[in-house]
Amino acid sequence: MKLLLIEDNPQLAHWLSSLLREQDFVVDHVADGEAADLQLLQGAYDVVLLDLNIPGLPGKAVLRRLRERGDTVPVIILTATASLDQKVLCLEIGADDYLVKPFEVRELVARIKVLVRRQMPGKANDILCGDLRYDLRTRQFTLAGEELALPPRERTLLETLVLKAGNAVSKQALIDAIFGLDDEPSADAVDIYIHRLRKKLEPSQATIITLRGVGYLLRTRQED
Repeated sequence: MKLLLIEDNPQLAHWLSSLLREQDFVVDHVADGEAADLQLLQGAYDVVLLDLNIPGLPGKAVLRRLRERGDTVPVIILTATASLDQKVLCLEIGADDYLVKPFEVRELVARIKVLVRRQMPGKANDILCGDLRYDLRTRQFTLAGEELALPPRERTLLETLVLKAGNAVSKQALIDAIFGLDDEPSADAVDIYIHRLRKKLEPSQATIITLRGVGYLLRTRQED
């Protein structure tokens, strides 16, 4: 999963980004409202973590612009202000959740998973593709009941495909999902990861197919 962290405190941003990356999230960080607005126009994220008191464009203005564009990406407000009036306002203008600093990272991760689950058909924790199972609570894959151990980027790529619930995902969307702002994006790397995943899925009922000119689709072999 890919997150955008909008936070102007460098120490907090570094700490939080590091902890979230340890949880196998891909994290982009920006420190001001204008940069956040531009990044939200250019990038695709599973969840946005938004501080309210940021330089330039205020956090609430970033949120308003996002919703005015019709972007439905889930947004969690991270703020030191526990004001009920502010919480209500943020929820009214489009925030999905509101978390007061200081907070436990475990709680933040749980709230992120809840928001992602809400986007899924049936809002289930378990997503199945044949005998391939993805557990949103643990973010782990099993294949025919056995744990499927994957390197981080292969895991992120397969997670991106499975969270799309049978819809094709373009190569550019996969590039965006597995590479952060500090990485060097590579289309060739996506081809390599897809090849490796196909090999690992060979014994299973799940497969990744290429749709020419469209992208990649995770589906069961019975549909071939």
